[in-house]
Amino acid sequence: MNTFSEENYLKSIFRLSQMPDVKKISTSAIAESLGNNPASVVDMIRKLSDKQLIEYDKKKGVKLTPQGQKDAIQIVRKHRLWEVFLLEKLGYRWDEIHDIAEELEHIKHHDLADRLESFLEYPEYDPHGDPIPKANGKMAKSFSASLADGKVGNTYRVAAVRDTSSSFLQYLHKLEISIGTQIRLIEQITFDQSLVISINNAEPTTVSSKFGENILIS
Repeated sequence: MNTFSEENYLKSIFRLSQMPDVKKISTSAIAESLGNNPASVVDMIRKLSDKQLIEYDKKKGVKLTPQGQKDAIQIVRKHRLWEVFLLEKLGYRWDEIHDIAEELEHIKHHDLADRLESFLEYPEYDPHGDPIPKANGKMAKSFSASLADGKVGNTYRVAAVRDTSSSFLQYLHKLEISIGTQIRLIEQITFDQSLVISINNAEPTTVSSKFGENILIS
């Protein structure tokens, strides 16, 4: 049985592996993802390797083994199901649910995730737009195109958010942006790549390029 810390590492490695711009998962990338120091990451990588949950090569980086992938997906599944539950059933805001789900995801009762999924009527995506793995590990498609990559003049639906930090989600709340919001891309400023947008046909507003990179669209 994996410890809470080991599960957090597996989940982090899995999430990094799902990012389209990540070609190699380095120990420094894992350290940055978890907010841990590099020395502790190296120690955990050794433990996970001994348990045959990951493979590590200095040139190729870290890779989940089939068992490691299976374990990681189950943690991700529970985390995202709990996020749906907290938002839809308990009324938490989407900027509050991540930290609580971080604790709940480690509950190990064998059929809790299945019952939770059934109770929630089998959601495909969590409140941040990330796909929720099924019991067999299969997932709906992830969204990868960002608003920053959009075409001026087009209107897009907010499908997911790349940055799930409380500060960014609170900022989106102030702008009245959530999953499903319609955003029209009016202009991209050449000087700094900032974007002029209209949110649900409201008056135009200017946002940063970083904002655009963290809004995933469909």
